[in-house]
Order: sequence, then C-alpha cells, then structure tokens
Amino acid sequence: MSLKNIKVIIKIASLLVINILITHSTHAQWLVANVAGRHVQSLNGSWAVIVDPFDVGESNWKPIWKNQHATGAHDFYEYAFDDAINLQVPGDWNSQRNDLVYYEGTVWYKKDFNYEPKAGQRSFLCFGGANYITDVFCNGEKVGSHEGGFTPFQFEVTNKLHTGKNEVIVRVNNQRRVDGIPALNYDWWNYGGITRDVDLVSTPTQYIQDYFIQLKRNDTSHITGWVKLAGVSHPTQLTIHIPELNFKYTAQTNDSGKANISFTAHPKLWSPTNPKLYKVQITTDTDTISELIGFRTVSVKGTNILLNGKPIFLRGINIHEQIPQRAGRAYSETDANMLLTWAQQLGCNFVRLTHYPHNEHMVRMADKMGILLWEEIPLWQGIQFSNPVILAKANRLLDEMIERDKNRSAIILWSLSNETTPSESRDTTLRDMAAHARLMDPTRLITSAFNHVAYKGNTVTIDDSLSKVLDVVGVNEYIGWYTPWPAEPQNMVWKNPFNKPLIMSEFGGEALYGHHGSKDTVSSWSEEYQEQLYKNQVAMFQNIPFLVGTTPWVLADFRSPGRLQPVYQQGWNRKGLLSDKGYRKKAWYIMQQYYKQKENNQ
Repeated sequence: MSLKNIKVIIKIASLLVINILITHSTHAQWLVANVAGRHVQSLNGSWAVIVDPFDVGESNWKPIWKNQHATGAHDFYEYAFDDAINLQVPGDWNSQRNDLVYYEGTVWYKKDFNYEPKAGQRSFLCFGGANYITDVFCNGEKVGSHEGGFTPFQFEVTNKLHTGKNEVIVRVNNQRRVDGIPALNYDWWNYGGITRDVDLVSTPTQYIQDYFIQLKRNDTSHITGWVKLAGVSHPTQLTIHIPELNFKYTAQTNDSGKANISFTAHPKLWSPTNPKLYKVQITTDTDTISELIGFRTVSVKGTNILLNGKPIFLRGINIHEQIPQRAGRAYSETDANMLLTWAQQLGCNFVRLTHYPHNEHMVRMADKMGILLWEEIPLWQGIQFSNPVILAKANRLLDEMIERDKNRSAIILWSLSNETTPSESRDTTLRDMAAHARLMDPTRLITSAFNHVAYKGNTVTIDDSLSKVLDVVGVNEYIGWYTPWPAEPQNMVWKNPFNKPLIMSEFGGEALYGHHGSKDTVSSWSEEYQEQLYKNQVAMFQNIPFLVGTTPWVLADFRSPGRLQPVYQQGWNRKGLLSDKGYRKKAWYIMQQYYKQKENNQ
C-alpha cells in the first residue's frame, strides 16, 4: 500500500472518530417533530439563575447541578438558587440585566415544575435554542449536552421524572470559540441564555416521531416524502389524511418504523400571493398528529428561479433576530409578526434569515404570511475550516435546521455559509455540506453568500469557484461603502461565468437616523449618502440580466460590539433601512419604490 493511500485511510479514520465523539458528546437526537402539535407543558417563564463567571459550577467539590442544600450542622455549599436572581425564558440575559450586557460566560438556570407521569407515556425536554454550549440536568442527573446557539435540541426524560415536583437545571455558556460555529468574531451581538421556548412534550410509547411531506421537485401534483415512527419493532400501518382535499393515503412502515410515501394530489399551490396551507393529519393505532403544510415547487432553469414553474423575482431584505427597540433577541410570535410586517411594508416577498436559523415562530409566521425564506447556518467568516471537527459540526447544524423546517413551504433556499475565504479546506467542507443538504432535502435549492468578485474597469466578475456546486449564487457587494464605484452605476457590467441565478445577498451603507449631510461623501454617515447609494445600486441592478433577487443589508440597525465609531455607531451597525427605534430612513423609500416597480412588472 502506498504512503498516499495510508494517509487517506488515516484521514478518513480520524474523521470517523471525530464524528463519533461529536455525536455522543454533544448531539441531542432529533426525537420529536412539530413540538407545537403535541401534548405540551410549557416551561417558559421565570427561571432562577446563578451567574458563574469562572465556570466553577461543574467542579466535583461544588456541582451546582446537584442543587444541594445544607441540612445538618456541618453541611456547607457555596451556592444557592434560593435567593438567586431570576431571568425570563425565553430571552437573552444581556438585555434583561444591566450587569450582564457584555457578559460572556456561564449562567445556571433552574426551573421547578409539577408533573404526573402516566403508564404508556414518554416524555421529552425540548429546547428551541440556547447559546452556545448547553448542559441539561433533570432531577440531579445529566440528560445531555448541545453545541450551537440557533438550532433546537431535545432529550428524553421518561425515566428521570416522577410524580409531583420535578427540577430542571441548565448550564448555558456563550463564550466564543475558535472552533465554534460561528467562530470568535462576528458582526452581531453574542446574546447568551435560553433564548427560545422550552417545552416538556408527552407522547405515547409508540408515537409519530418525524415526517417529511412535500411536492416532488418540478411536479405540482405528486406528493412524496416519508413518515418515521418511534417505539415500533414490526411493520405498522399509518394513514395520511388531508380533509380539505378529501384525500386519504395508507402506508406501512418497515421494521425500523419508516414508511416512504408517494401519492398523486392536486392541491392549490402555495405562493406569496396565495399562501395556502392544508391541514395534514397523520394517524396510527396509538398516535395522531396534525400540521398546516403548504405545497409548492421551486427549481432553477438557466438563470431563473421558478416558483410553481414560473419565474419569480425575489424582493427581499436581510433580517437579524433582534428587536431593535428593546436591543434584545427576538423570540416570540409577536416579535416575528412585527419583523415580517416591516418586510411586507417595504414590498418584500422574500427574507434572508441572517446569519443563522431564526426561531421557529419566524418560519411558521412566514408560511402564513406568504414570505419566501433563505435560511442558513452561521458559518460566518473566520471559520477554522482546516479543523476536521468543523465539517461534522456544520453538517449537524444543517441536520437540525432542516429537520425542524423541512415541511415549511416558505423556505426555498438552504444556505451553507456567509463570506467565507476560499481555500482547499473551505472548498472541500462546503462541497461536502452541499451534498449532505441535498441528501437531507432534495426538494429545495442550495446557495451560499460569497463576497469574492473581480473588478476590472467597469466590469465585475463572480469568481468564487464554489458557485459551481450551488443552485443559486449569492453575492455580498458593498460598492459605494467599502469599495468606491469603479464606474458610473448605470455603466457597470456584471459577468457570471457559472450561468446561474444571482441574488444580490448584501449591499448598502451606514447612516444614523436623523443625521443629514452630503450625499456624495461616504464619511458623512448621513441619510442622504445612504439614499444616494441605494439609488446607485438600483441603477446598476437594471443592467444585470441574471439577477433574480436582492436583499439589502439590513432591515433595522442592530447591535454589534465591533462597531466602534463613537459618534455615529456607538456599538450599532447602522446599515438598517430602519433605525434602532424602527423609524424609516430615506433609503427605505428607494427600495420600496424599486420593489413596487418589480412587483408591477412581475
């Protein structure tokens, strides 16, 4: 055997070991789909907390997760939840307490709740998200860990609960990591805490674990997918019922509980102008679950994106998961409604959820409102692609994102990354991720946002070679802000050697709301300069024949510790079309007018 082959075998073995270690040490298994459709006991509300800046609470001599109390004359413990501060869950700790605004470290959460287990019932702790490393303990026993701040995770606690009072203790640490996703530096606030809903879900012993029910790609009358049952060891029958279509379909699982499904139906197609959702009910002898699902197709033909077989222009906006007025993480249905309503008022039919999967309320709200979505995992600049653990972590985050949202018709694009630097290790990682995403979900398109283009005179050429493995190319360009205009905007020429649809995934510049000045001076930080920049961008867009969508950066000003300009930024990225109070800047109206024209021409 050659030395080259030996090295390849060693590399593969190393990757397998890394995947095994990550799976067993951090990956919470996907146990329950559609939490909202189950029998749920919410654990949201006030949680007692202990702030642990030196992260000593897991040490053997004072493990906080045991929540021990002094009962005898010689008992002594240097912690207590009894007189602790409280934080609201869901919610970040940074916006709830002034002393935690910049805090990066460990906080311990505790919640007591009453419960009555029943025979023939299974119980699961389901977290919508917590940033970044989370360890979960139930009644004095560790049930699991999770890494990642923006995807859901779950643990079975059937054998950990008892009748009466029960206790959950959660350790959350939001310290940035060189081997994390995202890594050490990124352009948004590092909100820590249990930032999304926490639910205790009860199911039968044999239950409907997961399902994927969507139209087959490029076929508006053929529904395909699968249903997975848990707790079964022999073939089991199930029924899919869509009452409004007067349709029933019966299937039988294999021994492992999975049934592939395929049937003909003629649903009204979901679209931004008609966001039709159908009640889909799945039934077995022991369990029933229902969910609202829309049916639509999305595909690429040449340099066009086709929705339900017809070309569509994506009138978009980037949105961060933050409510600017309260300078905190968005987490509720009310928050989702406000952000998406702003997008619709701008004239959007499309939103890029940046730079991470947003909370599930956002995705489900978009389904109801008819807003198409780009959803991505936080591979944002500075990622340590040469570290082999990154691919395993990234694929796990892809799994968790797709597992949660695969039945949402609003999502048409899974995005792999944002502004990553080309290298052999990056290219290999993103190629593998693209293949993994397609294996997980063959019905949607794959994209990524790059900022590597070549300027020559008045010509801009898309030159990131990873574009060839994508269905749609996303380009972040800041001509007029970080890069001067190389020519008059209307004379700019874009070249696309990959012959694929282009979404201008980021563009814009900063302005402080209410600050006025020169429209020609970039350093003015004025609304007038931002307004003129957008006029120039729109002029350039008219000459890009393969442009199928635009998503300005960004809907609203958002907090970012790296923004250090003491007068105009003050820790905020000011590229929003809306201010940190939700007020419209002049540039808002330029995009609103552009989108109105595109809508009229659609």
